[in-house]
Amino acid sequence: MSRAEPAGLNGAGPAAARRLWGLSLFRSEVSTVFRRWRTLALLGVLAAVPVLVGIAVKIETGDGGSVGQGDGSGPAFISQITNNGLFLVFTSLAATLPFFLPMAIGVVAGDSIAGEAGAGTLRYLLVAPAGRTRLLLAKFAATVAFCCVATLVVAASALAVGALLFPLGEVTLISGTTVPFTDGLLRTLLIAGVAALSLTGIAALGLFVSTLTNSGIAAMATTVGLLITVQILDQFPQLSAVQPYLFPHYWLSFADLLRDPVYWDQLLRNLGLQALYVAVFGSAAWARFTAKDITV
Repeated sequence: MSRAEPAGLNGAGPAAARRLWGLSLFRSEVSTVFRRWRTLALLGVLAAVPVLVGIAVKIETGDGGSVGQGDGSGPAFISQITNNGLFLVFTSLAATLPFFLPMAIGVVAGDSIAGEAGAGTLRYLLVAPAGRTRLLLAKFAATVAFCCVATLVVAASALAVGALLFPLGEVTLISGTTVPFTDGLLRTLLIAGVAALSLTGIAALGLFVSTLTNSGIAAMATTVGLLITVQILDQFPQLSAVQPYLFPHYWLSFADLLRDPVYWDQLLRNLGLQALYVAVFGSAAWARFTAKDITV
């Protein structure tokens, strides 16, 4: 399905017309992503994870017992949920970030270009005056928007379930400091933001893979397969020399925002690593896409 040029551009200057078209293209891409049933299903699954975790913790602690028994078993922060429902947000992000969230991002990113090519709509998009570079940027921006929305869905679902099933109040940080609930809520928003930015590396990788094939399914499967492979490699102590360069290595560093003072070292390494992956694979995607022969 082709997307028509927005009305009113004919009377605008060339620069203004390009800016308006670029904004319209971004809105169109975001709308396309979030209208798909597959996207809504992925968001539904992500929203269900905190519900299942919260109910499981509530059932297990219904007789006065505790989760994890302080031995570190289970996702991070899970033993603190019964004392403060806000910790369900941290637990849910820690549970979904290693696989569920990046898998959802991989599916959306992998389908971004290859899905259009497979459906035969990519050449119609390129007829519009956006150009390949702007189209690629719009695709990546829409994927990043999905990263933010998917992370916020997990956080919002966890906060709602945590408030419904458990008490809310002052937050005891990892360092032992107790802060007001408003401070803990602010840290929660920062953690969700860091988690969303942590997914930009896999988004850029998926976009690059999407430019290599005309099959959306193949691109999605390859991106998710690469995710699983890298996650496995990150578990072997023998590969400790290369693990700091693997995009998921610092994903759980968001926990350092729950310290007083905040430990910035691994947080900054994580954000820098994601920026590096975006630069490398974004450039590779641009080089591939601008030289690609679009025949379908």
